[in-house]
Amino acid sequence: MTDFSAIDPNFRVESTFEEDGLAFFDANKPPFSLHGLLYEEGCFRRLPFPVAQAVSEEVALLSLHTAGGRVRFCTDSPVVAIRAEMHAIEKMPHFALTGSGGFDLFEKADYLATFIPPFGFERGFSSRKALDRRKLRELTVHFPLYSGVKSLHIGIVKGSVLTPAPAYDQPPVVFYGSSITQGGCASKPGCAFPAMVGQMLGCDHRNLGFSGSCKGEQAMADYLASLPMRAFVCGYDHNAPTLAHLQKTHLSLVQAVRQAHPDIPILLLNRPKAVLNEEEQARLSVIRETCEAVDGILITGDVLIPQEITSWATVDGVHPNDLGFYHMATAVARVLSSKLKG
Repeated sequence: MTDFSAIDPNFRVESTFEEDGLAFFDANKPPFSLHGLLYEEGCFRRLPFPVAQAVSEEVALLSLHTAGGRVRFCTDSPVVAIRAEMHAIEKMPHFALTGSGGFDLFEKADYLATFIPPFGFERGFSSRKALDRRKLRELTVHFPLYSGVKSLHIGIVKGSVLTPAPAYDQPPVVFYGSSITQGGCASKPGCAFPAMVGQMLGCDHRNLGFSGSCKGEQAMADYLASLPMRAFVCGYDHNAPTLAHLQKTHLSLVQAVRQAHPDIPILLLNRPKAVLNEEEQARLSVIRETCEAVDGILITGDVLIPQEITSWATVDGVHPNDLGFYHMATAVARVLSSKLKG
């Protein structure tokens, strides 16, 4: 394989660097704040292990993927580095490694850099990014979408300020859905549509998308109902194996959330697709019925990804790219911003 960085140095990925002058800190300890994840049995998870096991074997595996996970902190360091120990790394031909296995660095809602994994990495990687100048910044590191993380250490220039980020003043917006909710196939973690919604609204969020495995199980319904949340966004019809399965599970799952949270906005999504076939239309009818029963808000697929951008909005006809996710996030954020107070 050609080392393309020898032809164009702008494609070079630095995975080794001199650590002298940097101090590394465990991102799972103060002053860092962890969001969208919990730490259990030596790794970051999106669900408690007993809950994940009760849902399904597939969800137990996918719950190790850190989609939606973030650590937040403030520093004036002109350099930020990471050392990540990883596992359960998924590599797919149509999914950028920066999205499935990379970390993003944001200053509030503004993108700064991606910590890019080297080609062929297996157990984690290290990376550093120089910022333009020393100033106090409120930073967020977004975790990978389709990989697991055992530990994360964040490096800053020795002697730099390191303090907690301001706390969120509201519970998170909770997203439940399929591979599209999990983030397939965003170019980087901050471009998954739940992350974009969080950035657009300046709010906390929790990503409970489980690729190919989001089927409205009772154990999941019970867990969702137990969570604190500011709003609920649900889109899993295309993971239901049959129309009958969707009819059996959709209303009961969303009703469980509504009963626990009688006053929050509930947004229901169908497949982000402008033109639906007969089966997909029937599934949309099920979602409409649920929406009426729970006083929800329906955002249809032709609003999420309009017909005029269909040719450029996915990587494979199903999974959105960044353009598709931007349109999805804009549609969801527009509704949420009109419904959320404070």
